[in-house]
Amino acid sequence: MLIHPQFDPVAVQLGPVAVHWYGIMYLVGFALFLILGRRRAEDAWRGMTKADLEDLLFYGVLGVVLGGRLGFCLFYQPAWFTSHPLDVFKVWQGGMSAHGGMIGCIIAMLVFARTRGKSFWTVSDFTAPLVPLGLFAGRIGNFINGELWGRAALPDLPWAMLFPQTGDNIPRHPSQLYEAGLEGLCLFALLWWASAKNRGRGFVSALFCIGYGVARFFVEYFREPDSYLGLGLLGLSRGQWLSLPLILTGIAVLIWVWRPSHHERAV
Repeated sequence: MLIHPQFDPVAVQLGPVAVHWYGIMYLVGFALFLILGRRRAEDAWRGMTKADLEDLLFYGVLGVVLGGRLGFCLFYQPAWFTSHPLDVFKVWQGGMSAHGGMIGCIIAMLVFARTRGKSFWTVSDFTAPLVPLGLFAGRIGNFINGELWGRAALPDLPWAMLFPQTGDNIPRHPSQLYEAGLEGLCLFALLWWASAKNRGRGFVSALFCIGYGVARFFVEYFREPDSYLGLGLLGLSRGQWLSLPLILTGIAVLIWVWRPSHHERAV
């Protein structure tokens, strides 16, 4: 059995300014977005330039931060933030939603595409493979913080882990690492491979929606539900219910992509 190392969430203390590991993970995700995006922009058929990439990152950062925070407030604690609206701005207290961040990114891509006269699918298909490594970095940040731990695991599970932060001395699944592996590394590998050639507008975007949705839905069976929410209808967590529309949207887009008329135009 393993024990969580209980890392100090503050990586560097510069006088009154504390630089947290979680914030560093965000920066790592944005840096990887730029590095890999520059490589993708070298392919003219993708319809994006390196100059486009830098502006897209700016829109994306706004979408992730604003969407992630508002998504958490609306999806997970609406009653609290309705009665304490100013707490929405207290981001240092934590509380970001991956699903909210994705909605924010979609809105950001729509605005970017419209202002640049590009197809939304051109922008989203270009962006999708750049997102999973940011998700990977974020989940590593969760693990460093010792938050969002997993459900109880069998004591003889070799990688079962004690999280002293829980105060219950129960071996648990390190679900943050499960998510980092599935919605991070595995999804990145799948999308990078799928986007190596033109498979039709919307294909890579649809694959992202399905891949992330399925990975998140699966890992939620090993992740401890938020104490203030518990499990919902049909014994599913809030994260699972939020993932279902994403999966269905991806399937719908995939059906649209595979229509004969759409395929002929894409080719």
